[in-house]
Amino acid sequence: MENNANEKSLYERLGGTEGISTIVHEVIEAHMVNPGIKARFLPLKDDAEHLAEVKKHVIEFFVMGSGGSQQYSGKDMHSAHVGMNINQGEYMCVIDDIMSALNKNNVDEQSKKDVLAILYSLKDQMIGV
Repeated sequence: MENNANEKSLYERLGGTEGISTIVHEVIEAHMVNPGIKARFLPLKDDAEHLAEVKKHVIEFFVMGSGGSQQYSGKDMHSAHVGMNINQGEYMCVIDDIMSALNKNNVDEQSKKDVLAILYSLKDQMIGV
């Protein structure tokens, strides 16, 4: 049984597009109440169109980056975050919210480690740009 789990893609282990969509919605809701980053995300509540676009791009990015067939239609990570001047603390708040959503959705430890590795690999494209 353990070997079977290792043969599944991260996409499959996260519950496919449906599971990833649930996680992304929970993460963005968490961002809106996280004291360290809510000021960046609360304005999205007043712009339903932009909020829907952000969610769509994050879902596409997670699906594609985890092995799903979805093509990502958003900007590259650097371009999407340039001018935001995100700091290390804010980045850690984002990671905390993502890990909490993974825990809430009973994602296994190896998959959480895989997501964390992806997040850390993207860090330099988002912090301080």
